[in-house]
This record gives sequence, C-alpha cells and structure tokens, in this order.
Amino acid sequence: VQLVESGGGLVQPGGSLRLSCAASGFTFSSYAMSWYRQAPGKERELVAAISSTGDSTNVADSVKGRFTISRDNAKNTVYLQMNSLKPEDTAVYYCNVYSQRNYWGQGTQVTVSS
Repeated sequence: VQLVESGGGLVQPGGSLRLSCAASGFTFSSYAMSWYRQAPGKERELVAAISSTGDSTNVADSVKGRFTISRDNAKNTVYLQMNSLKPEDTAVYYCNVYSQRNYWGQGTQVTVSS
C-alpha cells in the first residue's frame, strides 16, 4: 500500500487549496478513504471520510461547509477541497486507508497565514 499526498502549501486566510492523494498497491475502489490532520502539539484528528463508491461522505464539524472530500476511482485518487481556510487549519494533512491496519501517507503541510 502506498499513499502519496500533494497540494499543500502556504495560503492566506480565506484562501483555498486542493489536496490530492494518489493510492496504489490495493484495490482502491473497494475501500473507504479518509483525510486526517495533525497540528503541532495536538493529536491527529479525522477531517473527512468517503465511502468506497463516493456516495457517502462525512466531514468534521470544524470544517463543515468549507471542506469537501471526493474521489476518482478511475485515477485511484482522493481529494480534499479546502475553502475559506483559517489559521487554525494549519497542520500536516494525511491520507488514510484501513485494510487490516491503518496505512498513512507521508503527509503534506498546509499553512494558513497572512
């Protein structure tokens, strides 16, 4: 299993970013996928999750109305569209899949600052 995140960076408050996670080594279309984040000094937290077909999604209350998770099973990729970013969204964002155990990508840094 390999998960490779991309798309992070520095953005001003109110800005947008789209994170991507390219997956390989497993049958992507059969698994739910998730995005987590971890800010300095804080525990890793679930941000959003999507079912294997993409028909069902959930996002954390802290990002509801601002973040959207989606997937393209033809491209083995899951996305996190982040709008109206706030300084408190600053964190390393990780892609996750659970297949007998948790698998994580290397993470991508998102910094929201003016």
